[in-house]
Amino acid sequence: MYFDGAVNLFGNGIGAVLISPDGKHFPIAVKLRFDCTNNVAEYEACVMGLQAAIKMKIRKLEVYGDSALIIYQVKGEWQTKDPKLIPYQKYLLELIKKFEEISFTHLSRDKNQFADALATLAVMAQIEEGQMIQMLKIKARSEPAYCFMIEEEPDGKPWYHDILVYIRTREFPPGASRNERRMIRRLALGYFPSGETLYKRSSNGELLRCVDAKEAKKILFETHEGNCATHANGHMMAKQIM
Repeated sequence: MYFDGAVNLFGNGIGAVLISPDGKHFPIAVKLRFDCTNNVAEYEACVMGLQAAIKMKIRKLEVYGDSALIIYQVKGEWQTKDPKLIPYQKYLLELIKKFEEISFTHLSRDKNQFADALATLAVMAQIEEGQMIQMLKIKARSEPAYCFMIEEEPDGKPWYHDILVYIRTREFPPGASRNERRMIRRLALGYFPSGETLYKRSSNGELLRCVDAKEAKKILFETHEGNCATHANGHMMAKQIM
């Protein structure tokens, strides 16, 4: 379990994340609607994480936090003199008794970024009380976004094939649903065919030629090729491609 608290001008929040042995993450974030110090927020975060672990019937737990004061006070190596923290320490000691095995380890803040981000999210986000949000899904990308945007057509036909066929013959693809037919009819209003080429009418009257996935990749490669690639803004880049 990793925990952290956040106190700033925007408010107070706490975050904790429980990580199972197989790597599953269970994040929790809570907005604190009362005034508190940094140390109180850290204790609140630790308490919240332990309560969640108990609710999940976890019996063995490793606890990590970047607050040296909290970690060493709970371990009994530092004394608790602040009257605001004494009740927290006593309550934590009671929660600890509910585990078969539990350890507390201090770590640097750069190794506690996920819990810190959850606490900051609780402070900054305007979320209704009690609202449940789907668990975060974090991915990693090794290529720019535009590379994922273009996909090869599995049937060998360009993405605009159904629109072009409808404009020519007023026929829909076999098995098209009612909603799909309505969508094709609506899209067809903005396109203009010329032989095998389909153009889209822009807002200023220009006809923009539709391209398939293979040609789109070639255009993007030519636009971004070179050691420094293209750093023009979107408008200039669109002009260059056109």
